[in-house]
Amino acid sequence: GHPYFTVKFIAGGSLAERILDWRFAIGDLEGIANLLVKTARAVHYAHQHGILHRDLKPSNILLDERDEPLVTDFGLAKQIETDSHLTLSGTVMGTPAYIAPEQAVGGKNLTVAVDIYSLGAIFYELLTGRPPFQADTPLETLRQVVEQEIRRPSSINRKVERDLETICLKCLQKNPAHRYNSAEALAEDLERWLRHEPI
Repeated sequence: GHPYFTVKFIAGGSLAERILDWRFAIGDLEGIANLLVKTARAVHYAHQHGILHRDLKPSNILLDERDEPLVTDFGLAKQIETDSHLTLSGTVMGTPAYIAPEQAVGGKNLTVAVDIYSLGAIFYELLTGRPPFQADTPLETLRQVVEQEIRRPSSINRKVERDLETICLKCLQKNPAHRYNSAEALAEDLERWLRHEPI
């Protein structure tokens, strides 16, 4: 007589739990690229169905027993172009270390570019072991996201190849127009890198 629902149990835990001790942390660049391809395609699927996630981060990517990623926690998601009344201008929603500059300043008309940025922030952390921006307080982290230039991943991890760094930094451009125009375009560039083709 009690309402309930069931969800699939994901045995592998979250990417956040495993990011420091998993194989990605020791420089498996192909593993990182493959994970990001699958994650970006899942995000693209959501975008095709009119949904912005707005809170992509390692703890919202669960891994199954085969280390396949599943994008979860759509608690801050909104419909593209239709639910503008849900977020008031000037309200910051999301996790400071992973949100785009336009999201950090409380922008109202957000596009798929915010999720592209978050994918780039996750990518950066997989390549370097740390988010692109991280300060002692959430407010200072937001200030860095908006104002500070990013350190190149290769300056932290010398194993990071130039093309992978280029892909990552394209996702993390301050200007949304300079990022990939879709999560699918990001996935395709990573697949080119995996095939040893020009990006």
